[in-house]
Formats: sequence, C-alpha cells, structure tokens
Amino acid sequence: MMTRIISAIVLLAIFVPALVVGKLPFALLMLAISFLSLNEMFKVRKSKKEIPILVELFAYILVGFLTLNNYQAKDLTFSINYQMIAILIFAFLSPLVFINDNKKYNINDALYIVASTIFIGLTMNILILIRNYSLVHVIYIFLISIMTDTFALFTGLCVGSHKLAPLISPKKTWEGLIGGSFWGTLVAVVFYNTVIDSTLNIGVLVFVTLVLSLLGQLGDLVFSSIKRYYNKKDFSNLIPGHGGVLDRIDNVIFVILGFLLFITII
Repeated sequence: MMTRIISAIVLLAIFVPALVVGKLPFALLMLAISFLSLNEMFKVRKSKKEIPILVELFAYILVGFLTLNNYQAKDLTFSINYQMIAILIFAFLSPLVFINDNKKYNINDALYIVASTIFIGLTMNILILIRNYSLVHVIYIFLISIMTDTFALFTGLCVGSHKLAPLISPKKTWEGLIGGSFWGTLVAVVFYNTVIDSTLNIGVLVFVTLVLSLLGQLGDLVFSSIKRYYNKKDFSNLIPGHGGVLDRIDNVIFVILGFLLFITII
C-alpha cells in the first residue's frame, strides 16, 4: 500500500503542475503518455506475436502527430486530420503486401495497430484541446474518473457480492458500479455547479455526469478484457503498485471520449 501511495504522490507531482500551466508543457506530457500507452499496447500484443520494427516505428511517429495535431487551438471545435488518417492507413496496410507473410504480419496485426494508434493519439489530443479551452473542465473530467474509480473499489470491497463481469474482471461487482456511479456523479455535479456553471439545468447535468461515470467504468472493463485476452494482470510494471500507464488512465480515456458526445451541452 505504501508503494502505491508514494507512486500516486509522484504522479500527481508530475501531472498537476503541467495541468495548471497548460500549453506546451501539458501537450508534451500528453505526448509522453501517448508513447508510453502505445508501447504498452504493443507490449501485450508482442507477448503473443512480434510486430515488425519498421511498422512499430511508424506507429510512434503517427501517434505523435495525432497527439499534437492543432495542439495550440483554444476552442472546442474538434476536427479530424484526414490526411494523417490516410497516411496511417497506408502505413499499416501496405506492409501486408510488402512483407507477404501472414505469420510475420497479417490483417489482424494491421487493424490492431491502426486502432491503437488512432485511439490513443486522438484521445490525448482531445484532452490537450479541452485543457486549452478550460482548466476546470479537465478537473471535472478527472473528478468523474477518480471518484468513480475510488468509490467503486471501496463499495465493492465493503458490500460487493454480485459479480459484474466475472470473465473479464472477477473483482468488479454491481454494488461497486452503483456506488462508484453515485459518488462519482455527486462529487462532479457539485463541482460543476459550484465552479463552472450554476445555470445549467441540474437534471441535465446529473444525467450527463452519470453517463460519463458509467462510460468510465465501461472503459475499465474494455481494457481489462484486452489484458484478459493476452493473459496479463497489468499492461506493464512501469508505475510501482499501479501497473502501467493504461492501467491508470483506462477509465478517464472513455470519460474523455464520452465528453465529446455532450460538448454542446456542457
């Protein structure tokens, strides 16, 4: 437990100053997280099958470009860099022909790499743009994620008895989901109503926040299913007591993506 606490303090000491300052320091931190996250996605994949080194190199380059795309924008008008997506598709599908060996590189490998690169790069880019627009909205997002995750854990440990998805994550329970959703929604709603906008209809705010809380827990299960498929407990051991970067941000990734669904409301 002490190792876990110390690691959390170190992570906060790195993340919070960059978050407060924003701009280039925060963008560079998100770039580092993108690289580490992609590395972990590749690491679990390579536990079953190697990835050609040149393909892997292209993935790191492209995830970097996706993460930093239009990173200085200060509004919440999100746009997709279609040129980058086209390059990404060519970069990862063309080797199917040039390598011409399904044992070394096949369509499953290509689609896994395409999905991982887009998923991680776009999510980190979205978070950069939200931070450029408003620090308090980023805090709102992280409050949902952290409070949901924390209270789901404690509620599950205290009163959890009905398994939520035993084949994916044996320790998660329906009681934990309910407790995490309740407290994650309550804390984030109070923060939003007090700090960001007190005029937003409270019913709408509660609904949106609850959906984001549930999406965060869905994200946790999605990433758990990936680990389960590859017979891994954690994505890596980079963070003592916590596992890998993806083990820490799996929840918030889906909250960030869900935030886009309600961008015109909140």
